[in-house]
Amino acid sequence: MERLTATAGLLLLLCVTFPCQGAERIKNRGLRQKDVEYVDKYSSCLQGPQGMTGRDGNPGVNGIPGTPGVPGRDGAKGEKGECVSEIFEEPWRPNYKQCAWNSLNYGIDLGKITECTFTKLRSDSALRVLFSGSLRLKCKTACCQRWYFTFNGAECSGPLPIESIIYLDQGSPELNSTINIHRTTSVEGLCEGVRAGLVDVAIWVGTCGDYPRGDASTGWNSVSRMIIEELPK
Repeated sequence: MERLTATAGLLLLLCVTFPCQGAERIKNRGLRQKDVEYVDKYSSCLQGPQGMTGRDGNPGVNGIPGTPGVPGRDGAKGEKGECVSEIFEEPWRPNYKQCAWNSLNYGIDLGKITECTFTKLRSDSALRVLFSGSLRLKCKTACCQRWYFTFNGAECSGPLPIESIIYLDQGSPELNSTINIHRTTSVEGLCEGVRAGLVDVAIWVGTCGDYPRGDASTGWNSVSRMIIEELPK
């Protein structure tokens, strides 16, 4: 009975020992198979150190132009501008005339003395006029005479008449009866508003308002002249 018991115990020990060794071999065989698969998958060579950075490559060619963008929206409406008309004018050219008389010796007291016709080129210009000549006035009592210009029969209104006066006050009857002085005098001025074309420019003699007139004389024993010039405004 004791021999059966010892034999059964030995068999039990063998059954317990050998199956465990078989399982260990199976386990080791499974680990080796994983190593083989790892080597096959990631190669059998070991990874070396990192290499040097490579040089930059050549620049690439220009790409294909992109498609046009979507048109933008209309901007806000601007303010209304001023209308400016550009005018091209010819350069200004001098335009003048001189009329001269030798010894007019005109002794009238009222009326036109002489005239000079002038061609005015522009309506927006002004006329400068000058009369230079000998003038005289004599009287026994106070008197006044006026020499003035007209343009086509009318005195200047742009801005005012062009005139010159001589006034003699009352003195002693003896001196007043003998005063007879002739002096070269000028009548000069600018007139605006005269239309373009032919203009009759004249010098006249007349009275000074309510003052008595005297004995007038124009252009005695000397040269008298009238100068007319057109000037830009």
